[in-house]
Amino acid sequence: MQRLALFDLDNTLVNLDEAFQVWVKEFAEEHDLKCEAANWLLSLDRAGYPHREVFFTKVRNRFTLSESVDELWRRYRQRMPYLVHCRPEVMDGLSRLRALGWKVAIVTNGTADNQLGKIQRTGLAEAVDAYALSGLEGIRKPDIGLFEIAAKRCGAILADGGWMVGDHLVADIGGGRTAGLRTIWVDRGTWPYHDHGADHVVVDVLQALEILHAE
Repeated sequence: MQRLALFDLDNTLVNLDEAFQVWVKEFAEEHDLKCEAANWLLSLDRAGYPHREVFFTKVRNRFTLSESVDELWRRYRQRMPYLVHCRPEVMDGLSRLRALGWKVAIVTNGTADNQLGKIQRTGLAEAVDAYALSGLEGIRKPDIGLFEIAAKRCGAILADGGWMVGDHLVADIGGGRTAGLRTIWVDRGTWPYHDHGADHVVVDVLQALEILHAE
């Protein structure tokens, strides 16, 4: 098997949930919302990963905001790259992988400005060999096309195998398996009682990196 490792971005390489909590606090303060509003925003986010356009439609209606849904969503995308961080230990783990001869890429769904902003501002753009973003490519995980693009940019082909690491059972684990990759599921407790089919289950991407280092 070739040394190819594909990683999801949100809640895998970076902690989107943590960044979202900071955004909620800022948003509530900016719009002078009550404390209960923050809890409602967090619960809405946890309720099935709603698309952000749907999310902000509900938010605008709930709080009778003057800004349009498009404007709320645009400002969210503009802000989030400044709130996410990639831990130094994760950056070191990626560097170690590449030093061992691995090709490393990010495969992520999301709008181009938001995801690219996160990758660039965290330093991940320089920490990996390539990335494939659904918002740029017009293909979303679990479609294997996005995995194929990432592999090709690493000078690899899916037929020679590799690994996919991510937190989403459908997009990352299901998509990775369909693409012929071995998989590591980062279980964040959001998929209780679901069959996963992953080769390994971890609770933190650092554990996934150690598995790959040992290959």
